[in-house]
Amino acid sequence: MAAMAAFILRRVFQAIIVMLVVSALAFVMFKFVGDPIAQMVGQDTSLQDRAALRERLGLNDPIIFQYLRYLGDVIQGDFGISFRTARRVDVLLVERLPATLELALVAAVFALAAGVPMGVYTGLYPDRWLSRVFQAVSLAGISLPTFFIGILLILFFGVVLGWLPTFGRGETVRIGWWSTGLLTLSGLKSVIMPAFTLGMFQLTLIMRLVRSEMLEVLRTDYIKFARARGLSNFAVHFGHALKNTLVPVITITGLQLGSLIAFAIITETVFQWPGMGLLFLQAIQFADIPVMSTYLILVAAFFVVINLVVDLLYYVVDPRLRLDRSLAT
Repeated sequence: MAAMAAFILRRVFQAIIVMLVVSALAFVMFKFVGDPIAQMVGQDTSLQDRAALRERLGLNDPIIFQYLRYLGDVIQGDFGISFRTARRVDVLLVERLPATLELALVAAVFALAAGVPMGVYTGLYPDRWLSRVFQAVSLAGISLPTFFIGILLILFFGVVLGWLPTFGRGETVRIGWWSTGLLTLSGLKSVIMPAFTLGMFQLTLIMRLVRSEMLEVLRTDYIKFARARGLSNFAVHFGHALKNTLVPVITITGLQLGSLIAFAIITETVFQWPGMGLLFLQAIQFADIPVMSTYLILVAAFFVVINLVVDLLYYVVDPRLRLDRSLAT
């Protein structure tokens, strides 16, 4: 337990350093995106009014002072006011957070539910025709751009067949502060194409990883010994071989979940999905620095938390890690 506590404390300290670096880079980088004053006022606004607004927002201060002021506010839970909407940034992100998390989770479940069985099948039966079909699908999924897949789905299932809605989130239901579309028929229909588009690349990665791990594990000595003991193919394949592919799969799945949240921007734009990614793109257009900086900090926080969870799952799944730590202490 002491080793585990020390490990968690060390990772938390590393996470704090990462968050500070990300916040500084995001704040400095977005200072050069554009002039927010030009987006906030009309063409008839005088130079004196523009200068007064710039002074009131603190944009004339040295950038280090602006960052320290922003960092102090963030530590206190104040993420500033959006230059574009004049609303609190945390309120804007909380409104958009359920849509993005819902889309990312559905995409991750789809990638896992389809990728792992496809990887196992192609690893066990590499020469069958269905395995070749799966590999062709994975090649297309890893080669085609996300926006192109989304446009094809919209054209075929939305325009030609008319089965699925082409934009938006559909009807949603509020559960406290959380809004979900998974409890309504239109919401379920609306999430199908965006989730497929977002999860396709992750599906191919998981399938290829599981396939390569299965092929490697099936050649090991302990699998040969298991067969020599007379164990059934099911017990060998799923009780021994598949179990030993969990550690790399956990790694990819955890990291890709963070990627799904971070890189949902393209999918949300194609399908006009009202999530944080679409809000981030709108903030770039208006040089809305508080929204852009807070979005990147939030995404970095997701990656940090997911990486910590993945490391803890390592500790649970792989007994060799627990043995190594006990020997080290």
